[in-house]
Amino acid sequence: MGKFLILVLFVLAGTAGWFWYALRQPYQGFPAEGVLVDVPHGASSRGVARLLERKGVVRSAAAFEIYTRKHPTRSLQAGEYFFDHATSGTQVFWKIASGEIFEQPFTVREGETMFDIARDLEAGQFMIGEEFLQAAKDPALIRDLVPNAPTLEGFLFPATYHLSKHPSASALTTEMVKKFKEEWSSVTSSDANLSSSPADPTAPDAPSGPTATGRPVVSIVTLASLVERETPKPEERPLVAGVFQNRLHKSMPLQCDPTVIYALERIGKYQGSLTLADLRFDSPYNTYVHTGLPPGPIGNPGAASLRAAYRPAQTDYLYFVANTQGGHFFGATLAEHNNNVMKYHHLLAGEQGASR
Repeated sequence: MGKFLILVLFVLAGTAGWFWYALRQPYQGFPAEGVLVDVPHGASSRGVARLLERKGVVRSAAAFEIYTRKHPTRSLQAGEYFFDHATSGTQVFWKIASGEIFEQPFTVREGETMFDIARDLEAGQFMIGEEFLQAAKDPALIRDLVPNAPTLEGFLFPATYHLSKHPSASALTTEMVKKFKEEWSSVTSSDANLSSSPADPTAPDAPSGPTATGRPVVSIVTLASLVERETPKPEERPLVAGVFQNRLHKSMPLQCDPTVIYALERIGKYQGSLTLADLRFDSPYNTYVHTGLPPGPIGNPGAASLRAAYRPAQTDYLYFVANTQGGHFFGATLAEHNNNVMKYHHLLAGEQGASR
């Protein structure tokens, strides 16, 4: 009987030692480049344990499953998990139980077009750019705001998004539009009284749909996209929006260079700079050729530009020109504008002379 007890104790000690070793010692079985494990929704602890063992992340599926069952209040979270170095079974458990899924930050900058975003995604090896463009060309997500929108341009909100290892283009556009709608709600709720303003007589013919300040949503977002591309300074954006609004009221062409760039980019003909011939390019987006707003946004504006377009500054300005400091000189008359243009050229010549 004594020998049997000793044998039992020996087996128990061996089992405990094996269990400790299997869970506590980092397992060196997976490739040096790391392993991505996709834990599916609804997977059992046994299924996850076997998946981890098969991938070489844990030493023993049995030991991992036993450890999981010892923590019944903590469930294994679905998602993608990346293991870039050897780690213990217990650390693997807590990483998955805590939902520390693999994420890659991807930033959409204010004013970027859907073409810019597609190029950035491909350059960062997140996905094929054309896949994103195909998703962005499906306007179903904004039918409630702009029933006849041709694409999602203007509604792919600039922000930092956290992508999985193999992100879905449609999931990304869905998240971007959701973020836009959240920001749009914040913009429009900031001054509820404006929603009862009279309709803007300068707004172009636009599809029916929700309006704000008496203007179609697409008109406000389009104006915001022009403002975004014209100035990097948040404090100037209401003024720039006011200038454009004044020109619209007077049926003056907006003469916004970024609209020409966008018109050319849509057909793959933008070469990095504009020529006089480009300014005469006949496109509904070309605000040198056509009065009024373009038929849709020319990029994706951020919150500051949306607010500026929603509530432009009340001003007499009709013109603005760069001031070489990242901002602009504003003028109410053509004479003031011409004087500001001369001032700009003098400043530019002085800076160029100083740099020689």
